Amino acid sequence: MLARVNACAVIGLDGVIVDVEVDITTSIPKPPMIIVGLPDVSVQESRERVQSAIHNIGLDSPRKRVRVNLAPATVRKEGSAYDLPIALGIMIANRQLPPKCLEEGLVMGELSLDGSVRHIRGVLPMAAVARRENFKRVFVPAEDAPEAALFPDLEVIPVTSLADLYAHLMGSRIIPAQPHIEVDQVPVIVQTDFRDIKGQEHVKRALEVAASGGHNLLILCT
Repeated sequence: MLARVNACAVIGLDGVIVDVEVDITTSIPKPPMIIVGLPDVSVQESRERVQSAIHNIGLDSPRKRVRVNLAPATVRKEGSAYDLPIALGIMIANRQLPPKCLEEGLVMGELSLDGSVRHIRGVLPMAAVARRENFKRVFVPAEDAPEAALFPDLEVIPVTSLADLYAHLMGSRIIPAQPHIEVDQVPVIVQTDFRDIKGQEHVKRALEVAASGGHNLLILCT
């Protein structure tokens, strides 16, 4: 059975929709999972995290070869945020989830080996592209849900674990949506600004150059 799950790649400040296609074949499972579609090393490593997470929430992993395609293949896929959509795609292809349970949603999240869902980067552009492409909801790590909730017309489902999301999609335990947050409600961390430093113009200039170019800097005071 072929399964499709909507995910997202972040390129600079923009999000690009990625189709996670999962197919379970009848061939010998060696290797047990193949990921194609221009994935980087961290995406390739998702094979181990995904298989362990599915097993550790009490579900059976497929005993056949799993092929995962991340389309479009012209866009490089980076980071561990594809763990959750790949896992859900496998569960749909393995007939452990309804085929259309994620049809109107976008999914991103990193998995731990025990199935818990970790923080990822770039949730704001992911939510922005989901809204632009008329998705009704996004499934993101609970830690990142307030960031996605800045969009009022987008349902944000905060996910703490693969087991909780599985129960939610099966209808046995519903995860409450993250309440919408206004921009002026986002906490602002007040930090010391260069404007508060009197003099030392050459030192401040050196710090600016180092920060802009990613250079190391050693300051010696006498």
